Amino acid sequence: MPGDPPSGRTRFSFARTYAIALKEFVQMRRDRLTFAMIVGIPIVQVLLFGFVINSDPKSLPTAVVDYDRTEFTRSIAAALANTGYFAFVPSPASVAEVDEMLARGEIQFAIVFPAGFSRELVRGERPSALVAADATDPSATGNALAALSQVSTVALSHDLSGPLSALAPAPLPFMLDIQRRYNPEGVTEYNIVPGLLAVILQLTMVMMTAFAVTRERERGTYEGLLATPVLPFEVMAGKIAPYIVVGLIQSVIILLAARYLFNVPMVGSLLLLGATMMLYIAALLGLGFAISTLAANQLQAMQMTFFFFLPTMLLSGFMFPFRGMPLWAQALGEIFPATHFLRIVRGILLKGNDAADVAAHVWPIALFLVAVGSVAMWRYRQTLD
Repeated sequence: MPGDPPSGRTRFSFARTYAIALKEFVQMRRDRLTFAMIVGIPIVQVLLFGFVINSDPKSLPTAVVDYDRTEFTRSIAAALANTGYFAFVPSPASVAEVDEMLARGEIQFAIVFPAGFSRELVRGERPSALVAADATDPSATGNALAALSQVSTVALSHDLSGPLSALAPAPLPFMLDIQRRYNPEGVTEYNIVPGLLAVILQLTMVMMTAFAVTRERERGTYEGLLATPVLPFEVMAGKIAPYIVVGLIQSVIILLAARYLFNVPMVGSLLLLGATMMLYIAALLGLGFAISTLAANQLQAMQMTFFFFLPTMLLSGFMFPFRGMPLWAQALGEIFPATHFLRIVRGILLKGNDAADVAAHVWPIALFLVAVGSVAMWRYRQTLD
Protein backbone atom coordinates (compact mmCIF):
# COMPACT_ATOMS: atom_id res chain seq x y z
CA MET A 1 0.00 0.00 0.00
CA PRO A 2 1.14 3.59 -0.52
CA GLY A 3 3.13 4.91 2.42
CA ASP A 4 4.25 1.48 3.60
CA PRO A 5 7.98 1.19 4.19
CA PRO A 6 9.92 -0.69 1.50
CA SER A 7 10.57 -4.36 2.04
CA GLY A 8 13.52 -4.99 4.37
CA ARG A 9 13.19 -1.65 6.25
CA THR A 10 10.56 -2.69 8.76
CA ARG A 11 13.15 -3.83 11.29
CA PHE A 12 16.10 -2.09 12.89
CA SER A 13 19.32 -2.87 11.00
CA PHE A 14 22.75 -2.65 12.63
CA ALA A 15 24.33 -2.69 9.19
CA ARG A 16 22.48 0.43 8.04
CA THR A 17 23.22 2.15 11.38
CA TYR A 18 26.89 1.27 11.04
CA ALA A 19 26.97 2.66 7.50
CA ILE A 20 25.47 5.97 8.59
CA ALA A 21 27.83 6.20 11.59
CA LEU A 22 30.79 5.46 9.34
CA LYS A 23 29.69 8.22 6.96
CA GLU A 24 29.55 10.68 9.88
CA PHE A 25 33.05 9.73 10.99
CA VAL A 26 34.35 10.25 7.46
CA GLN A 27 32.72 13.70 7.26
CA MET A 28 34.10 14.58 10.68
CA ARG A 29 37.58 13.57 9.58
CA ARG A 30 37.30 15.69 6.46
CA ASP A 31 36.22 18.72 8.50
CA ARG A 32 39.68 19.48 9.87
CA LEU A 33 38.56 22.41 12.02
CA THR A 34 35.92 20.38 13.83
CA PHE A 35 38.35 17.49 14.31
CA ALA A 36 40.95 19.89 15.71
CA MET A 37 38.37 21.35 18.10
CA ILE A 38 37.45 17.85 19.33
CA VAL A 39 41.06 17.14 20.21
CA GLY A 40 42.24 20.65 20.96
CA ILE A 41 39.59 21.95 23.37
CA PRO A 42 40.12 19.22 26.02
CA ILE A 43 43.89 19.70 25.82
CA VAL A 44 43.62 23.47 26.12
CA GLN A 45 41.18 23.24 29.02
CA VAL A 46 43.33 20.77 30.93
CA LEU A 47 46.45 22.88 30.46
CA LEU A 48 44.76 26.17 31.32
CA PHE A 49 42.71 24.98 34.27
CA GLY A 50 45.51 22.78 35.58
CA PHE A 51 48.48 25.11 35.30
CA VAL A 52 47.17 28.64 34.88
CA ILE A 53 44.37 29.09 37.41
CA ASN A 54 45.83 30.13 40.74
CA SER A 55 43.87 32.01 43.40
CA ASP A 56 46.94 32.35 45.64
CA PRO A 57 49.50 34.30 43.59
CA LYS A 58 53.07 34.41 44.88
CA SER A 59 56.20 36.41 44.00
CA LEU A 60 54.28 39.65 43.57
CA PRO A 61 56.52 42.54 42.45
CA THR A 62 57.33 44.72 45.46
CA ALA A 63 59.36 47.94 45.69
CA VAL A 64 61.10 49.02 48.89
CA VAL A 65 62.04 52.59 49.79
CA ASP A 66 64.31 52.37 52.83
CA TYR A 67 65.18 55.76 54.31
CA ASP A 68 66.58 54.10 57.45
CA ARG A 69 68.94 51.47 55.97
CA THR A 70 69.68 49.46 59.12
CA GLU A 71 69.86 45.78 60.01
CA PHE A 72 66.32 45.97 61.35
CA THR A 73 64.77 47.14 58.09
CA ARG A 74 66.83 44.58 56.17
CA SER A 75 65.56 41.82 58.48
CA ILE A 76 61.95 42.89 57.96
CA ALA A 77 62.45 42.93 54.18
CA ALA A 78 64.02 39.46 54.33
CA ALA A 79 61.08 38.18 56.37
CA LEU A 80 58.70 39.54 53.75
CA ALA A 81 60.62 37.80 50.98
CA ASN A 82 60.58 34.51 52.94
CA THR A 83 56.78 34.45 52.87
CA GLY A 84 56.95 33.83 49.12
CA TYR A 85 54.40 36.52 48.38
CA PHE A 86 56.79 39.42 47.82
CA ALA A 87 59.45 39.59 45.08
CA PHE A 88 61.57 42.71 45.31
CA VAL A 89 62.32 44.82 42.26
CA PRO A 90 65.18 47.33 42.01
CA SER A 91 64.65 49.94 44.71
CA PRO A 92 63.14 53.24 43.50
CA ALA A 93 64.65 56.50 44.65
CA SER A 94 61.64 58.08 46.31
CA VAL A 95 58.05 57.62 47.43
CA ALA A 96 56.89 59.65 44.42
CA GLU A 97 58.48 57.12 42.08
CA VAL A 98 56.80 54.31 43.99
CA ASP A 99 53.43 56.00 43.57
CA GLU A 100 53.96 56.19 39.82
CA MET A 101 54.93 52.52 39.65
CA LEU A 102 51.78 51.55 41.55
CA ALA A 103 49.62 53.69 39.28
CA ARG A 104 51.09 52.10 36.14
CA GLY A 105 50.66 48.60 37.58
CA GLU A 106 54.39 47.85 37.45
CA ILE A 107 54.39 46.70 41.09
CA GLN A 108 51.77 45.16 43.36
CA PHE A 109 53.19 46.37 46.68
CA ALA A 110 55.35 49.21 47.96
CA ILE A 111 57.05 49.24 51.36
CA VAL A 112 58.44 52.44 52.85
CA PHE A 113 60.65 52.54 55.96
CA PRO A 114 60.86 56.12 57.31
CA ALA A 115 64.07 57.66 58.60
CA GLY A 116 64.55 56.98 62.32
CA PHE A 117 62.59 53.72 62.17
CA SER A 118 65.27 51.74 64.02
CA ARG A 119 65.85 54.47 66.63
CA GLU A 120 62.15 54.47 67.54
CA LEU A 121 62.08 50.66 67.58
CA VAL A 122 65.00 50.48 70.04
CA ARG A 123 63.20 52.97 72.28
CA GLY A 124 60.12 50.75 72.29
CA GLU A 125 57.98 53.34 70.51
CA ARG A 126 56.61 50.81 67.98
CA PRO A 127 57.36 52.69 64.75
CA SER A 128 55.28 52.25 61.61
CA ALA A 129 56.32 51.18 58.12
CA LEU A 130 54.05 51.90 55.18
CA VAL A 131 52.77 49.03 53.04
CA ALA A 132 50.88 50.29 49.98
CA ALA A 133 49.03 47.70 47.90
CA ASP A 134 47.46 47.95 44.47
CA ALA A 135 44.04 46.63 45.52
CA THR A 136 42.26 47.02 42.19
CA ASP A 137 42.09 43.21 42.17
CA PRO A 138 41.35 42.14 45.77
CA SER A 139 42.02 38.46 45.03
CA ALA A 140 45.59 39.26 43.96
CA THR A 141 46.55 40.91 47.25
CA GLY A 142 44.33 39.28 49.88
CA ASN A 143 46.58 36.39 50.92
CA ALA A 144 49.72 38.49 50.76
CA LEU A 145 48.22 41.09 53.09
CA ALA A 146 47.11 38.35 55.48
CA ALA A 147 50.71 37.11 55.67
CA LEU A 148 51.87 40.51 56.93
CA SER A 149 50.43 39.85 60.39
CA GLN A 150 52.89 36.98 60.85
CA VAL A 151 55.80 39.07 59.61
CA SER A 152 55.29 41.65 62.36
CA THR A 153 55.76 39.03 65.07
CA VAL A 154 58.70 37.00 63.72
CA ALA A 155 60.70 39.36 61.51
CA LEU A 156 62.95 40.66 64.33
CA SER A 157 63.09 37.54 66.50
CA HIS A 158 66.84 37.18 65.91
CA ASP A 159 67.64 40.87 66.13
CA LEU A 160 65.86 41.57 69.42
CA SER A 161 68.29 39.65 71.61
CA GLY A 162 70.81 40.55 74.28
CA PRO A 163 70.24 44.10 75.52
CA LEU A 164 67.16 44.35 73.29
CA SER A 165 65.55 41.13 74.54
CA ALA A 166 63.12 43.17 76.65
CA LEU A 167 61.41 44.25 73.41
CA ALA A 168 60.94 40.68 72.16
CA PRO A 169 57.90 39.71 74.27
CA ALA A 170 55.96 42.64 72.91
CA PRO A 171 53.41 41.28 70.44
CA LEU A 172 54.23 43.89 67.84
CA PRO A 173 57.62 45.63 68.12
CA PHE A 174 56.66 47.66 65.06
CA MET A 175 53.51 48.41 63.06
CA LEU A 176 52.70 47.96 59.40
CA ASP A 177 50.46 50.73 58.12
CA ILE A 178 48.58 48.99 55.27
CA GLN A 179 47.03 51.11 52.54
CA ARG A 180 44.75 49.36 50.05
CA ARG A 181 44.93 51.87 47.25
CA TYR A 182 42.33 52.38 44.52
CA ASN A 183 39.90 49.96 46.22
CA PRO A 184 40.21 50.42 50.00
CA GLU A 185 37.16 48.32 50.87
CA GLY A 186 38.09 45.48 48.53
CA VAL A 187 34.85 45.70 46.55
CA THR A 188 34.89 42.94 43.94
CA GLU A 189 32.56 44.84 41.61
CA TYR A 190 35.17 47.56 41.16
CA ASN A 191 37.41 44.97 39.54
CA ILE A 192 34.88 42.77 37.73
CA VAL A 193 32.48 45.32 36.21
CA PRO A 194 35.13 47.40 34.36
CA GLY A 195 36.63 44.13 33.16
CA LEU A 196 33.28 43.15 31.67
CA LEU A 197 33.71 46.01 29.22
CA ALA A 198 36.66 44.17 27.67
CA VAL A 199 35.05 40.73 27.79
CA ILE A 200 31.62 41.64 26.41
CA LEU A 201 33.08 43.69 23.59
CA GLN A 202 35.40 40.85 22.66
CA LEU A 203 32.64 38.26 22.47
CA THR A 204 30.15 40.35 20.51
CA MET A 205 32.54 42.20 18.21
CA VAL A 206 34.54 39.15 17.11
CA MET A 207 31.50 36.92 16.68
CA MET A 208 29.41 39.39 14.70
CA THR A 209 32.25 40.27 12.36
CA ALA A 210 33.31 36.65 11.97
CA PHE A 211 29.95 36.01 10.29
CA ALA A 212 30.40 38.92 7.87
CA VAL A 213 31.97 37.10 4.90
CA THR A 214 30.85 33.57 5.77
CA ARG A 215 27.21 34.67 5.83
CA GLU A 216 27.47 36.14 2.35
CA ARG A 217 29.23 33.01 1.12
CA GLU A 218 26.44 30.79 2.41
CA ARG A 219 23.71 33.06 0.99
CA GLY A 220 25.35 33.17 -2.42
CA THR A 221 25.89 36.95 -2.43
CA TYR A 222 29.66 36.66 -2.06
CA GLU A 223 30.21 36.14 -5.79
CA GLY A 224 28.44 39.43 -6.51
CA LEU A 225 30.75 41.19 -4.08
CA LEU A 226 33.79 39.69 -5.82
CA ALA A 227 32.51 40.96 -9.17
CA THR A 228 32.57 44.58 -7.98
CA PRO A 229 35.74 46.72 -8.25
CA VAL A 230 36.00 46.98 -4.46
CA LEU A 231 39.45 46.85 -2.88
CA PRO A 232 40.09 44.39 -0.02
CA PHE A 233 40.70 47.22 2.43
CA GLU A 234 37.44 48.87 1.37
CA VAL A 235 35.53 45.65 1.99
CA MET A 236 37.16 45.28 5.39
CA ALA A 237 36.46 48.90 6.38
CA GLY A 238 32.88 48.71 5.12
CA LYS A 239 32.19 45.51 7.01
CA ILE A 240 33.73 46.83 10.22
CA ALA A 241 32.25 50.36 10.30
CA PRO A 242 28.67 49.45 11.38
CA TYR A 243 29.93 47.28 14.21
CA ILE A 244 32.07 50.10 15.59
CA VAL A 245 28.83 51.95 16.26
CA VAL A 246 27.39 48.81 17.87
CA GLY A 247 30.47 48.50 20.05
CA LEU A 248 30.22 52.11 21.21
CA ILE A 249 26.55 51.64 22.13
CA GLN A 250 27.42 48.55 24.16
CA SER A 251 30.26 50.42 25.87
CA VAL A 252 27.97 53.28 26.93
CA ILE A 253 25.45 50.81 28.35
CA ILE A 254 28.15 48.99 30.35
CA LEU A 255 29.67 52.21 31.68
CA LEU A 256 26.29 53.58 32.73
CA ALA A 257 25.53 50.33 34.55
CA ALA A 258 28.95 50.41 36.21
CA ARG A 259 28.41 53.94 37.45
CA TYR A 260 24.79 53.94 38.53
CA LEU A 261 24.15 50.29 39.42
CA PHE A 262 27.48 49.27 40.95
CA ASN A 263 28.86 52.71 41.95
CA VAL A 264 32.19 52.02 40.27
CA PRO A 265 34.39 55.12 40.67
CA MET A 266 35.43 56.83 37.45
CA VAL A 267 38.48 58.82 38.42
CA GLY A 268 40.19 59.24 35.06
CA SER A 269 39.35 60.76 31.71
CA LEU A 270 36.42 59.20 29.88
CA LEU A 271 37.69 60.82 26.68
CA LEU A 272 40.95 58.87 26.99
CA LEU A 273 38.99 55.72 27.73
CA GLY A 274 36.87 56.30 24.62
CA ALA A 275 39.94 56.75 22.42
CA THR A 276 41.58 53.54 23.63
CA MET A 277 38.24 51.77 23.38
CA MET A 278 37.97 52.67 19.70
CA LEU A 279 41.38 51.07 19.09
CA TYR A 280 40.38 47.98 21.04
CA ILE A 281 37.11 47.62 19.13
CA ALA A 282 38.95 48.00 15.82
CA ALA A 283 41.40 45.25 16.82
CA LEU A 284 38.55 42.89 17.71
CA LEU A 285 36.69 43.63 14.49
CA GLY A 286 39.87 43.05 12.51
CA LEU A 287 40.21 39.66 14.19
CA GLY A 288 36.59 38.82 13.41
CA PHE A 289 37.06 39.74 9.75
CA ALA A 290 40.21 37.57 9.60
CA ILE A 291 38.24 34.64 11.02
CA SER A 292 35.49 35.20 8.45
CA THR A 293 38.02 34.86 5.63
CA LEU A 294 39.44 31.65 7.13
CA ALA A 295 36.16 29.88 7.97
CA ALA A 296 34.23 28.00 5.30
CA ASN A 297 30.86 28.54 6.98
CA GLN A 298 29.21 30.20 9.96
CA LEU A 299 29.60 27.10 12.15
CA GLN A 300 33.34 27.13 11.65
CA ALA A 301 33.41 30.87 12.32
CA MET A 302 31.64 30.31 15.64
CA GLN A 303 33.99 27.47 16.55
CA MET A 304 37.07 29.59 15.85
CA THR A 305 35.60 32.49 17.83
CA PHE A 306 35.07 30.40 20.94
CA PHE A 307 38.45 28.74 20.51
CA PHE A 308 39.95 32.23 20.79
CA PHE A 309 37.57 33.38 23.51
CA LEU A 310 38.27 30.59 26.02
CA PRO A 311 42.03 31.15 26.55
CA THR A 312 41.53 34.90 26.49
CA MET A 313 39.08 34.69 29.40
CA LEU A 314 41.56 32.70 31.47
CA LEU A 315 44.84 34.34 30.45
CA SER A 316 43.85 38.01 30.40
CA GLY A 317 43.53 38.44 34.17
CA PHE A 318 39.77 38.91 34.10
CA MET A 319 38.78 35.82 36.08
CA PHE A 320 42.01 35.08 37.97
CA PRO A 321 45.03 37.18 39.05
CA PHE A 322 47.36 37.63 36.10
CA ARG A 323 50.50 37.49 38.25
CA GLY A 324 49.36 34.19 39.74
CA MET A 325 49.92 32.41 36.42
CA PRO A 326 53.22 30.78 35.43
CA LEU A 327 55.58 32.89 33.35
CA TRP A 328 54.86 31.04 30.10
CA ALA A 329 51.14 31.68 30.57
CA GLN A 330 51.77 35.36 31.30
CA ALA A 331 53.83 35.63 28.11
CA LEU A 332 50.99 34.04 26.15
CA GLY A 333 48.43 36.30 27.81
CA GLU A 334 50.35 39.39 26.74
CA ILE A 335 49.45 38.59 23.12
CA PHE A 336 45.72 39.10 23.63
CA PRO A 337 44.38 42.66 23.32
CA ALA A 338 41.91 42.01 26.17
CA THR A 339 44.82 41.68 28.61
CA HIS A 340 46.03 45.19 27.83
CA PHE A 341 42.59 46.77 27.60
CA LEU A 342 41.69 45.34 31.02
CA ARG A 343 44.67 47.19 32.48
CA ILE A 344 43.73 50.33 30.58
CA VAL A 345 40.09 50.46 31.66
CA ARG A 346 40.86 49.59 35.29
CA GLY A 347 43.74 52.04 35.36
CA ILE A 348 41.70 54.92 33.95
CA LEU A 349 38.56 54.32 35.99
CA LEU A 350 40.08 53.32 39.33
CA LYS A 351 43.52 54.95 39.32
CA GLY A 352 43.04 57.99 37.14
CA ASN A 353 45.77 56.97 34.70
CA ASP A 354 46.68 59.48 31.99
CA ALA A 355 47.89 58.92 28.43
CA ALA A 356 51.49 58.38 29.51
CA ASP A 357 50.45 55.68 31.99
CA VAL A 358 48.41 53.66 29.45
CA ALA A 359 50.81 54.10 26.52
CA ALA A 360 52.60 50.84 27.36
CA HIS A 361 49.32 48.97 26.80
CA VAL A 362 48.15 50.87 23.72
CA TRP A 363 50.88 49.83 21.31
CA PRO A 364 50.35 46.05 21.81
CA ILE A 365 46.69 46.49 20.83
CA ALA A 366 47.71 48.55 17.80
CA LEU A 367 50.25 45.87 16.83
CA PHE A 368 47.58 43.19 17.14
CA LEU A 369 45.29 45.24 14.88
CA VAL A 370 47.99 45.53 12.21
CA ALA A 371 48.70 41.78 12.39
CA VAL A 372 45.10 40.54 12.11
CA GLY A 373 44.26 43.23 9.52
CA SER A 374 47.15 42.08 7.36
CA VAL A 375 46.02 38.45 7.62
CA ALA A 376 42.45 39.44 6.71
CA MET A 377 43.47 41.40 3.61
CA TRP A 378 45.93 38.72 2.51
CA ARG A 379 43.29 36.00 2.78
CA TYR A 380 40.72 38.19 1.03
CA ARG A 381 43.12 38.84 -1.87
CA GLN A 382 43.59 35.06 -2.20
CA THR A 383 39.84 34.69 -2.50
CA LEU A 384 39.78 37.37 -5.21
CA ASP A 385 42.48 35.54 -7.14
